[in-house]
Amino acid sequence: MKTSYISLSVLMILVVVAPALAQGAPPATPIDGGLTALLAAGGLYGIKKIRDLRK
Repeated sequence: MKTSYISLSVLMILVVVAPALAQGAPPATPIDGGLTALLAAGGLYGIKKIRDLRK
């Protein structure tokens, strides 16, 4: 009975300590700059196409 308590204690310590020692998640990739540039380019291209159709 004593060995089962010791085994259970060791298992619980390993389960609790393992996430604390793990590495954190990598930082997220910023997409704001590229996405804004693509939206601006698409908007300008759309305006050019509309102007060309009106000529």
